[in-house]
Amino acid sequence: MNISGNTVFVPGSTSGIGLALALELRARGNTVIVGGRRAELLERIAAEHPGLHTVRIDTTDTASIASAAKRVLTEHPDLNVLVTMAGVMRVEDWRDPASFLASAESTVTTNVLGPIRLISAFIEHLRAQADATIMTVSSGLAFAPLRVTPSYNASKAAIHMLSESLRLQFAGTSVKVVELVPPAVRTALLPGHEDNEQAMPLDEFVAEAVALLEARPDAKEILVERVKFLRHGEARGDYDRVVEALNGSDPHAR
Repeated sequence: MNISGNTVFVPGSTSGIGLALALELRARGNTVIVGGRRAELLERIAAEHPGLHTVRIDTTDTASIASAAKRVLTEHPDLNVLVTMAGVMRVEDWRDPASFLASAESTVTTNVLGPIRLISAFIEHLRAQADATIMTVSSGLAFAPLRVTPSYNASKAAIHMLSESLRLQFAGTSVKVVELVPPAVRTALLPGHEDNEQAMPLDEFVAEAVALLEARPDAKEILVERVKFLRHGEARGDYDRVVEALNGSDPHAR
């Protein structure tokens, strides 16, 4: 993916990594459209960041995705980058059957079906572009599980394998598939996580990720240094140590 000169749609980007990435891509000379569910929040973002475009979209709703896709492609026919950013993370206890099912179903709907439906809505258009990119967003937890978030871990593992599979299917076409793999980052993905000193500061994560995109435009995965502990544990042969550290007190696992 070239770092500038693109038209980029980032659904699920009204806060956290999504918004920070959208702003950084805008600063790098891209036309950027931010998508989100809350109209008032989108209006505020547009007012605070002139030149940033917005569209209302609920990635859990197929009709909303279809409507947003139609609007985005009508207003931005040169769209060539889709970032499937939307995601949720919830603490679950699967030892209590009554407590986790609704959360698990909601997580899968947002984190797995959402990206699938988004790609479905835009792929015909993207394949018609001379140079296009689908950026998926997985997690270090796709490669080593955090005990308290089983559905999130599983959903991000699914996104990793979806990315690998689509890259094979689109080989030889104009569509590239790049997977962004964040570590724990100081966002509101979990309550109080913005203040988690063991997580990576948001601005540092986005700066490093965008620098990697710039340095390696043909990269298949964007791995900041702090996520490599999780990503490569199995390949290094120390997966059990990684899992123990992740669920204990080792700050390098966060």
